[in-house]
Amino acid sequence: MKKACRYEPELNPAYQQLAAHYNVAVVPARPYKPKDKSKAEVGVQIIERWILARLRAQTFFSLAELNQCIRALLETVNNKPFKVLKGTRREWFESLDKPALSPLPQHPYHYTQIKNARVGIDYHVQFDQHSYSVPHHLVGEKVALQITDSIIEIHFHNKQICRHARKYYPGFTSEPTHMPEKHAKHHKWTPGRFMNWASDIGPEVLQWVKSKLNSQTHPEQSYRACLGLLNLNRTYPGERLNKACQIANRSSLTKLQQVRSILENNQDKLLSESTQEKLFSLPQSHENIRGPQEFH
Repeated sequence: MKKACRYEPELNPAYQQLAAHYNVAVVPARPYKPKDKSKAEVGVQIIERWILARLRAQTFFSLAELNQCIRALLETVNNKPFKVLKGTRREWFESLDKPALSPLPQHPYHYTQIKNARVGIDYHVQFDQHSYSVPHHLVGEKVALQITDSIIEIHFHNKQICRHARKYYPGFTSEPTHMPEKHAKHHKWTPGRFMNWASDIGPEVLQWVKSKLNSQTHPEQSYRACLGLLNLNRTYPGERLNKACQIANRSSLTKLQQVRSILENNQDKLLSESTQEKLFSLPQSHENIRGPQEFH
């Protein structure tokens, strides 16, 4: 249940897809009214008493072993005669429920996670640390992601616009046809604009941004990280951001989170500029350093 309104409840989109797959209608009960679904509640009570209660003290070492025990006890429950009515649960199912059932769909149901996202300035949406491209004209728009174990479908206004194979590692999946040519909404962001902004803050920031833009096959894939770095200037003074980028550049720290961590932990304040120079540069002449001429 997405929203438990008494008169017009909203179903979770994934639940709606499940109902549509099996061609059934979902009529939600009122919240906190167990009598609205008394048969379901009694069914749960019976299973708890006759199956779960008997298995609670046992230890199982595989799901198959547990399922085997549950199946045996379930057969006992279904074939147990009613105390007042005639017959058993199995007999009632065979005579009443089974004839009214529809055939199962041709393909089994696969759970689909649904998530809303906004398209970034790099015309990608992110899910589980991986970014997937969408057509560039959707920059800034809200889209719906439908995620399965193997596929990610992207929908806009209830219409599928693209799909990608799902990836389980950080990175980018980009479709060349999604890249813009002369789209004004996208091209207000360019590598030159990022570098001009970075140079206004400091040379080390400019170096970090240049390195980030050159690290990807398409510079657009680095736009979001560069924008995140430059926006740190809203929280931290430009001098601190420049020193943090200096530490990152000399330690080959290319992730935005690494620069943010330097600032959050005040690492840029711990070392003076002269100390940083000593830390990151090797001495050229020292009594304990010998050259290749010493080894023959």
